[in-house]
Amino acid sequence: MFKRLKKELQINIEEKEGQLFLGEKNKDMRLVMLRPNEIMEFCEFAGTNAEDILIWVGKSLGKIFLEKFFSNKDWSNETLATKKEVVLGTLEALTLMGYGGLTGMFKKDHIIIDVYDSLATQEIGNILAKNLCLLYLGIFNSIFDIVGIDVDGSEVECVLTGAEKCSYKFDLLSEEIDNALIDEQLSDAAVSDFLASL
Repeated sequence: MFKRLKKELQINIEEKEGQLFLGEKNKDMRLVMLRPNEIMEFCEFAGTNAEDILIWVGKSLGKIFLEKFFSNKDWSNETLATKKEVVLGTLEALTLMGYGGLTGMFKKDHIIIDVYDSLATQEIGNILAKNLCLLYLGIFNSIFDIVGIDVDGSEVECVLTGAEKCSYKFDLLSEEIDNALIDEQLSDAAVSDFLASL
């Protein structure tokens, strides 16, 4: 799946219009480039509701992303196994798009998403870089909302506070995960191999 996604997720340029788009032009996924500094500085202008706005922006990005690949998809009848594959495949796609090295683990009553080399990594020491973490949280919340996995999420580790990765925990609100779908904890060697493959 990773190789197929790599081909589909190439960024192309429409010379005449000067527009960036993802994959084939007929998928109509146009891109807007934002530097991490622009996102961080946005919060200075947004004021007291900046956190909610950034999470909402992340949710909007996640929604647009999934709807382009699964337009008009009804997720209500899909199994949790299918939803899990979609979530993990979406994390692979985000990795290829430059969001960092993303991994997901499904546990009995929660889901963990780890982000290695996130956008915030290059801004260690800048207090505004925490806004990038909120953007990630919004994107992940949106993915779960759209596929119909009811969760409550928060960031539990952050590179900005000395951790080696940003880690987000999503507690399941409605159902537990079947034992057959529970993932093993990734070993340090597996994480190193994954990062080396990027």
